[in-house]
Amino acid sequence: MPFDQLLDDPIWSALSTDHASLAEGGALARRYPARIGPLSGLANQSAEAWEELRTLAGPGGVVVLFLQTPWAPRPGWSLVREGPLSQMISLAPAAESPSALPPAAILRPLAAADAPAMVELAALTEPGPFRAGTIELGGYYGIFEGGRLVSMAGQRTRMPGHVEVSAVCTHPSARGRGYARTLMLQVMQDIRNEGRTPFLHSWAFNDAAIRVYTDLGFVLRHSMHVAAVRNERA
Repeated sequence: MPFDQLLDDPIWSALSTDHASLAEGGALARRYPARIGPLSGLANQSAEAWEELRTLAGPGGVVVLFLQTPWAPRPGWSLVREGPLSQMISLAPAAESPSALPPAAILRPLAAADAPAMVELAALTEPGPFRAGTIELGGYYGIFEGGRLVSMAGQRTRMPGHVEVSAVCTHPSARGRGYARTLMLQVMQDIRNEGRTPFLHSWAFNDAAIRVYTDLGFVLRHSMHVAAVRNERA
């Protein structure tokens, strides 16, 4: 499959290629381990694929899917949250370099010991599903003020040719200082150093975020839908 077509279903593509070693599931449904997050993918929309996904979710379990069309009710599943997504891609290197930080701010790679602070920041800012094990996906950077993590960004799904920029968020008290932009440029450079192309997902209605991404050279590639759904069967 051409590299660009892998982006049409990025979760399934990642779990079938670069992240296959992390994948739980089989030929029809796969997910990341719960410690990493609820992102899941289906090979197709058949009843058999959804039943395989049900086993992965477990009784009462919630999984998150990227869909080509809005969520349509499925027997035994309830909708927790849904919405339109904009998939954006960076087709050329950014024209700018990371800005110098204020003297009180420190930028450094994030490690496993930072996971509690990362989860706390993500819970406050809601950049998307984030768990204590999400850092295992790698490539995370953070900016600290006074020893406190106030901004972060990193990598999530990866597949031949592409890596997703994700978990871009800043504490409300530290917004307006360009931290997210600086971190994104660092993550994007790491991806390009691998010879791959950065892409990302944003709520389609998040105009402020989309303006930042557009300023950094991202363009809209594809519109899709996200659905968090709960297995209502034992």
